[in-house]
Amino acid sequence: MKLLRSYFFWTYERGSLHYDVMVTLILAFIFLTPRIWNYGDHPQPDKSARGNVLVNVDGPGQLSYEVPASRIQPGDTVDKQLEQSIQAISGPVTMDRYQVLQEPRGKVTGYRVWAHR
Repeated sequence: MKLLRSYFFWTYERGSLHYDVMVTLILAFIFLTPRIWNYGDHPQPDKSARGNVLVNVDGPGQLSYEVPASRIQPGDTVDKQLEQSIQAISGPVTMDRYQVLQEPRGKVTGYRVWAHR
């Protein structure tokens, strides 16, 4: 019982056998328990809602946007609709270029737009 009490209250001198045993047990707990016990701290999948525009900053004043294809309606030109979509989010910007994003089978999933202020 005295041994357990001395471990619990950490009464051993630094460099002694019992001190080294305690440090080893603590380090083993830190490094081995994540492999044994699931703490639930894994990266979460992208939680952006469907139909939202994703904005990335590429540099000072340089922005890139990912606009889903569902935001583009037939009728008006794609350029004009893309420009309206990004200006609704970022205010007045100049659209440099855009790239069509497609699935492997060719279905258009969205557009990547580069713009600057």
